[in-house]
This record gives sequence, C-alpha cells and structure tokens, in this order.
Amino acid sequence: MAQARTDYTKVAAPQALGGVYVAPHRIDLFKYLMICMIVFTVVSVFHVWSRFKIVDLNLKMSEISRQLNEADQEQKGLTLEAASLKAPARIEAIAKNDLGMALPTEQQIIHVR
Repeated sequence: MAQARTDYTKVAAPQALGGVYVAPHRIDLFKYLMICMIVFTVVSVFHVWSRFKIVDLNLKMSEISRQLNEADQEQKGLTLEAASLKAPARIEAIAKNDLGMALPTEQQIIHVR
C-alpha cells in the first residue's frame, strides 16, 4: 500500500476548550474604550462637583449679602438713635425735669481771666 505523505506544517494549533480567543486588535480597542469611559466618568464627576460648589457658594454669598443688608439697616437705625439722644433740647429737658438743674443766674457766673 502506498503511504500518503502529509504536511503537518500548515496545521493550526489546537485551542483550549472553554477558552475564548480574542484578536489582539480587539483587546487594544477594549483597552481604549475602557480608558475613554474612565476619563469620561472622571470628567463627569468633576463637572457635577464643580456645579455643586458653585451653587453652594452662591447660597453662601446670598446669605452673607442678606446679613450685610441687615447690619447696614441696624447701623442706620443706631446712628439715628444716637443723633436723637444727643439733641440739646432733650439733654436740657432731662437736666431740668429729672435732675432738677436750672440755668445759672448772673450771680452764679464767675468770669475767669
């Protein structure tokens, strides 16, 4: 019988059972997509965080502005009250009525030279 010659140099290597073969260019694409997703996630988290900080700072600014307006109103009221307490007519009325004081007479005035 004639024996047939077989060329085994062109036979593909057997693959392991249960193993999935993935082409190298697909692995590179997967790595690229994962890096893109991670970068997108980091940028998104930073964007949300920065917007949150802006809103928080705006709320703090409006609260401080409100407090400043209240302090300004209180300062205006206290200035008006101080001016009314320093009025000469008021001081004279308190001196006469409450303290029993009177304007000095000519005999009580002594001129110093």
